[in-house]
Amino acid sequence: MKIKMLVQSTYQDQLLRAGKIYEINDETANRWVVSGIAERVDDTTQKHETTN
Repeated sequence: MKIKMLVQSTYQDQLLRAGKIYEINDETANRWVVSGIAERVDDTTQKHETTN
């Protein structure tokens, strides 16, 4: 799932910056959306950075 970070955080030893878009596994992304640290983004309208 593609998400836009609302806050800066680290994930798997990588720094994820607020305002940037990343590809994150669905389970983690859903937790972050519910927690308010990220929001879902539409794949067709945003450029993205990939995080494995």
